[in-house]
Amino acid sequence: MEVIRFVFWEAVKVLGLALLGLIACKSVAALSTPSAWVKRGLYALILAIAMVGAWFAGNDVAAEVYRWSAVSSISHGDLKKAYVNSLRAVFLRPNNLNNWQVLMRSKMHLEQLQSALDDEPAIRALSGGNLDEVDEYQFALCWFFSGRYDQTVEITRRLIHQNPSYAAPAVLQGLAYTAQKKYPQAEQALLAVLQLFPNNETAVEGLARAYYLDGNRRRARAVLDETSRFAFPPNARERFEALKGIYDQ
Repeated sequence: MEVIRFVFWEAVKVLGLALLGLIACKSVAALSTPSAWVKRGLYALILAIAMVGAWFAGNDVAAEVYRWSAVSSISHGDLKKAYVNSLRAVFLRPNNLNNWQVLMRSKMHLEQLQSALDDEPAIRALSGGNLDEVDEYQFALCWFFSGRYDQTVEITRRLIHQNPSYAAPAVLQGLAYTAQKKYPQAEQALLAVLQLFPNNETAVEGLARAYYLDGNRRRARAVLDETSRFAFPPNARERFEALKGIYDQ
């Protein structure tokens, strides 16, 4: 649907530009008083305006193609190509928020975390000063994987306050507290998620790990045993059984 909408509006722009050029040329041709040189000057001006309009339209199309190619490359695991194409899209259309968002995704996949964080002011400005919860969560991930857990907790607190049913920030907050060895806070954050989403795999594993690192193997094992009451995919069940073996040692 996005592609169809983009193609439609670009076609409208091109057709509108052509129509305006045609009307302008007919209007100049209908003028009786100006000299031939004046008319030639007006025709040249119309041509220049049309060329500038075509150049902008061409850049719009090129930027969109680069962005779509970057998204496709990410899904196929061609991360370097995704980065190059998303960078080209931003270069051509730096005022397009979608281009920056795809560039951020490609940087995160390549673990260029600080570079992604450096782009936050641009993304925030294009978002009207306030990031949406998905973008802000992405930056929280960058802080987390950079080992900056205080910043991670600060952002996740804000996201949880804004949307208590958004599980991902609460899980990330629990993992950040675990990394800081603040196990009671980690327990509180992860239990809050499991109360709403008892089949959240990351929250289950995170809570069990927090208990284990805090020296409470019995409670770590109990968290994994409790999963038998809920539906989980087979690969999750395999991971839980493997963790039980570790926590039983």
